[in-house]
Amino acid sequence: MMLYLSGIKFMLIGRKKEVQVLKKISKSSNAEFVVLYGRRRIGKTFLIREFFSQQDCLFFQSTGLQNGALKKQLRHFADAMSKAFTHGIQIKTPTSWDDCFRTLNQLIENSNDNRQKVLFMDEVPWMATRKSGFLEALDYYWNRYWSTKSNFILIVCGSSASWLIKNIIYNKGGLHNRCTCEIKLDPFDLEETHEYLLSRNIRCNKRHTLEIYMALGGVPYYLNYVEKGLSSAENIQNIFFDKKAPLRDEFTKLFRSLFNEAETYIELIKLISQKKEGLSRAEIESLSKLSPGGGRLTARLHDLERTSFIETHIPWNKQRGEYFKVTDEFSLFYIHWLYSKKIKKLPDNYWLKQIEKPIYNVWAGYAFEAVCYKHIDKIVKALNIKTADNISSWRLVSRKNITQGAQIDLLIDRSDDAITVCEIKYTDKMFSIDKSYAENLKRKIKVFIESTQTKKQIFLAIISATGLKKNNYSEELVTKIITLDDFFQ
Repeated sequence: MMLYLSGIKFMLIGRKKEVQVLKKISKSSNAEFVVLYGRRRIGKTFLIREFFSQQDCLFFQSTGLQNGALKKQLRHFADAMSKAFTHGIQIKTPTSWDDCFRTLNQLIENSNDNRQKVLFMDEVPWMATRKSGFLEALDYYWNRYWSTKSNFILIVCGSSASWLIKNIIYNKGGLHNRCTCEIKLDPFDLEETHEYLLSRNIRCNKRHTLEIYMALGGVPYYLNYVEKGLSSAENIQNIFFDKKAPLRDEFTKLFRSLFNEAETYIELIKLISQKKEGLSRAEIESLSKLSPGGGRLTARLHDLERTSFIETHIPWNKQRGEYFKVTDEFSLFYIHWLYSKKIKKLPDNYWLKQIEKPIYNVWAGYAFEAVCYKHIDKIVKALNIKTADNISSWRLVSRKNITQGAQIDLLIDRSDDAITVCEIKYTDKMFSIDKSYAENLKRKIKVFIESTQTKKQIFLAIISATGLKKNNYSEELVTKIITLDDFFQ
């Protein structure tokens, strides 16, 4: 899909809300301080470059270097200033960030260009190394000079959401409350992924798009590896399992680029991924090596949520407290199929053989449920539900000689005195309810009603990627069917 700005078209798939925010900022009569964050490879830099390439502005960009020494960071910043302000005439490398921003401010003040000035500092967490003085210098020059300029936009960006939120948005010093706009860039949804592949002339049907999405997620950089003319299974084999597969080592690289103590975060997300319904805070505390005191575990869970790896869910029976669930498709795929395996010893065409085994169906069911949670808005719309009080899962643990357990994949507690119970099924053929499954559904709903003592009307919906085969059982029990088509509306 092409987006249009002032009659000019430019290539951006999705990102409609973000573009509207940037349009508003670009027309502002005040100085703007924008904080943009999102995980590695999500398209942050592309969004800013593409948008402002269509604006009549002076655009300056400098990018931090991961693990780069201060002198090298400053030299690269000087090179960027030379490109933007002096037509490539080399500027002397500054000796400190204060010296660097002094030079930058002088270039801005002396510029004969009256257009809007856009300063884009990319991967700021890598610039602001320990004892570098970066934040202090940024604090001074923003408050002393740049915040008073009506035609000035400062955009600080990075993959480490936790660093930006702590050090910029919630800064306790001079930058406190200075951010005028916060933008979090999320992965594509299924429809946007389909559009992105089409923009590269890759025409996957919806089923193959879903299978690619369940492995790669909606990360544009990863989707660039999808090749035209190959099935979803062939693409996944090439991208993850071949000897020179481009994403074979991406999982560890991803976490090391986002977090200090990356191994701690990896162990934490591996732990949470063990159960598709997620883990409670108490379960994580008992199973993890992290100390529950001092807020360390809370901080790490927040970091994972801010970077879209996990989501927090409040179960319908709220006394169980918060549950944390892995909803990042790429992480689920990697942990299940690659992380614990000796990758170098995998046989040829490993993935093409796995998709024929029962273990594939187990993973696919888990992954499809994660996709459903990411597309709750599409599901609610397809169900024609106007308002909902609570959307969650529900589980009752069985107790010997007392009660029989049950679990509901997705439960929508509505505002019109009704509850929609959703069963999520992933099958390679149209799903069919047989006698045994019908009895299990009836039992599950009965247990839910009896244990919760709800008086609300109960409706049953089936969410099936391949649809539901009509028979007597489906006619009796099911009030609504959600298919893959509804995710692409």
